[in-house]
Amino acid sequence: MGSVGLLKNTTMVCAPLMAPSVEELINGMYKAKAQGADLVEIRLDSIKDFNPQKDLEILLTNKPLPVLIVYRPIWEGYNLEGDDDKQLETLRLATELGADYVDFELKIAYDFKKEDRKNCRGSSKMIVSCYVENLISSKEDLSDVVARIQSTEADIIKVVTDATDITELSKLFQLLSHCQVPVIAYSIGERGLISQLLGPKFGGVLVYGSIEGNPVPGVPTIDHLRNAYKIEDMDADTKVFGLISKPVSHSKGPLLHNPTFRHVGYNGIYVPMLVDDLKEFFRVYSSPDFAGYSVGIPYKEAVVDFCDEVHPLAQSIGAVNTIVRRPSDGKLIGYNTDCEASITAIEDALTLKVNGWTNGSAFHSSPLSGKLFVLVGAGGAGRALAFGAKTRGARIIIFDIDLSRAKALAEAVSGEAQPFENLPSFQPDSGAILANATPIGMHPNTDRIPVAEATLRDYRVVFDAVYNPRMTTLLKAAEAAGAITVSGVEMFLRQAMGQFNLFTGDKAPEEFMREIIMAKF
Repeated sequence: MGSVGLLKNTTMVCAPLMAPSVEELINGMYKAKAQGADLVEIRLDSIKDFNPQKDLEILLTNKPLPVLIVYRPIWEGYNLEGDDDKQLETLRLATELGADYVDFELKIAYDFKKEDRKNCRGSSKMIVSCYVENLISSKEDLSDVVARIQSTEADIIKVVTDATDITELSKLFQLLSHCQVPVIAYSIGERGLISQLLGPKFGGVLVYGSIEGNPVPGVPTIDHLRNAYKIEDMDADTKVFGLISKPVSHSKGPLLHNPTFRHVGYNGIYVPMLVDDLKEFFRVYSSPDFAGYSVGIPYKEAVVDFCDEVHPLAQSIGAVNTIVRRPSDGKLIGYNTDCEASITAIEDALTLKVNGWTNGSAFHSSPLSGKLFVLVGAGGAGRALAFGAKTRGARIIIFDIDLSRAKALAEAVSGEAQPFENLPSFQPDSGAILANATPIGMHPNTDRIPVAEATLRDYRVVFDAVYNPRMTTLLKAAEAAGAITVSGVEMFLRQAMGQFNLFTGDKAPEEFMREIIMAKF
């Protein structure tokens, strides 16, 4: 049907709206506009006692921004006789009343004849949508689905899926990049999040953003799209970085890395990546577009096997928290920025040097030398702390729910391992350092601490690798007991600065990044 006049070259942000009354939908439209949406998607089937003529006239007369109309009266597979006719008549009415965009399911789109379109008021655009249940095992190739949609003479193609693995989204990115017709393509659910965030890079005409206070699983807020990710600045050359983790929803990395990229003029985007299968992930996302990764729980040790080369420090620790794709040959190079980040944060707290990144190795004698260093957790972050403490001459005792893992780490750092169940009754030397390198206390389960509260009075310093929340229950209890506390936020900042250096090849702007940390974390 030719070019889509209302669509700009830049991706639009659409706020999905569902409400039982027309008044609430109108109110939602104004909220969406105020928060930065370009248009709203209105689900007519959410309206109680829906009256097509009356309700559509009120909605379209009072709209403060463009509207995309969706009507799905059939739900949960019940296909009653006459439902398709009702659906088609309502959507036909929406076009006649001047809706900017109208979403037709593929199965009824063929019945929306050319003569129907002649009755459209203004430039109402026809979106033809199809839900593909599984992009991997589907009997029908995605290109065949697209061809069928194109045969309806749709203005815009819309493909929706429910990905069971992040690797399935690569098919949507390929569709967005190569289709000659404007495309909306995304996956619902948490594993589909990057289909929204990266849609603009690959040429998507629309992504969804939720209104603040009305969260939708797998859909970022309008505010995050506009301010954290700045999707309007993305283009085909934007380099993709992300946090590989499971879970990943707790991550605040995008709030730090994305503004910092923009601050130095680097064309990059940093997104959360919920990964289930490392091998498949690296196999699928092997293009230069995917330029680097942070690595979180539980993959810091396992990911070493998927790096083509590993930096000596990361190799000795046995854990990688940063991966960079080398531009010259595409090889994945693994690094560890956790080690120095965590140890220098603790050293600076002990020496009251709280500003800047003081390199602990520069001390003639580290304040950790000879101190008892009690480490809880022998995973990736724990290994980084253990090796850092070893280089500073600390005496190390390790607790982990997996005693064999604790013993292996203890042997590597000339330390001692004890059963995790001994931790509540463990009595440290006075002046010892406690470091929590487990997820205990992480949002949303914030009320737990890994040690007996009564023992905290014997620690001089208590460090918690958890950074969400900034002041964990452990740190609050330690502060009340008189200990110096070191938040995981400080470690997070320092390791992120190291990652930024590796990602961009430039020196991280510490003052700028610290200001973000203090404001957002």
